[in-house]
Amino acid sequence: MGLLERTRKEWFIVGIVLVIAVAKLQPAVGAKGGPLKPEITITYIAVSAIFFNSGLSLKTEELTSALMHVKLHLFVQIFTLVFFPTAIWLFLQALSVTPINEWLLKGLQTVGCMPPPVSSAVILTKAVGGNEAAAIFNSAFGSFLGIVITPLLLLLFLGSSSSVPFTSIFSQLFMTVVVPLIIGQIVRRRIKDWLERKKPPFGAISSCVLLMIIYTTFCDTFSNPNIDLDKFSLIIIVLIIFFVQLSFMLLTFLFSTRNNFGFTPADTVAIIFCSTHKSLTLGIPMLKIVFAGYEHLSLISVPLLIYHPAQILLGSVLVPTIKSWMVSRQKALKLTRQPKAPVKLLSLCEHRLKEQQSQQRLMTCIHPQKRNRGIQQFGFTKIQLYKLFW
Repeated sequence: MGLLERTRKEWFIVGIVLVIAVAKLQPAVGAKGGPLKPEITITYIAVSAIFFNSGLSLKTEELTSALMHVKLHLFVQIFTLVFFPTAIWLFLQALSVTPINEWLLKGLQTVGCMPPPVSSAVILTKAVGGNEAAAIFNSAFGSFLGIVITPLLLLLFLGSSSSVPFTSIFSQLFMTVVVPLIIGQIVRRRIKDWLERKKPPFGAISSCVLLMIIYTTFCDTFSNPNIDLDKFSLIIIVLIIFFVQLSFMLLTFLFSTRNNFGFTPADTVAIIFCSTHKSLTLGIPMLKIVFAGYEHLSLISVPLLIYHPAQILLGSVLVPTIKSWMVSRQKALKLTRQPKAPVKLLSLCEHRLKEQQSQQRLMTCIHPQKRNRGIQQFGFTKIQLYKLFW
């Protein structure tokens, strides 16, 4: 694959690097109170646009086919929204004594609190050939749960911004997240046929708006001279993120392949990706609302900005390995489920076959005239003739 083609395919990751570089050059443009007025255009318009777009693109009518797989859904949601943030919190207690930047460590906690993404987990599950319906359901359902649970987790583990009261946070979340999402779903029902026919680029639209949010977030950072990010902390955070992803992918694999859970290999694939992936599209706007007024907001956002491309990169690299495991496991299960003939019945059939073969060989030794006369005149069977003349 050529460099241009690769750049076009990974344009969003390239865009993140570019907007951060532009923010570094001219931070005053996108900073609070600057020409872009991010306190209005980003906080209200851009965030609402992302969730309206999510409501418009979310195919909730396709989720009914996967609805009955309750055990799988419980596993994914509990792992994502309970185990993941708790495990990260315990891990960070040990890292708190290290010289790693404390705001980057808090950013790792925000990663743990995020819901699963709507797209990347589904795409990778489909690439492997796993349970795509389960991946779609858990990504969409996790996004809905994340609207309520993620802010609560953030406030529980990190606390809120001192300048924004608790009630104000949730009223803003309701107006900029819940309401646009519901409106998007209502509009989708009205123009469903047109959307199916035209297939608008929902993902690209959300990504472009998200780049604007990232840009203004880093403009605030670079316009504040008191903030300094050391390279040592950044490198360590990158290594920790890859370690966390690999560890949790292995953990979900080990748990989901246990016989008492009863998951198929295709289910395991969906579990691995849905349980360990985190949403950047939902995460950055929520951080913008919950931590409004934090001067270190951009540093808190850095681990999530790293986690997003890391999960896509790691997932893409592991697709062939996971696919090979799934195919071999499915073949092994098919062989073990094939019905086997009972030993006693098999030996009886072999005995009867040998007996018939021996009788046929012995009958050829009787003179043909005697054999035919005995059958025609006296009604003897072949076995009776054999006993009479042998």
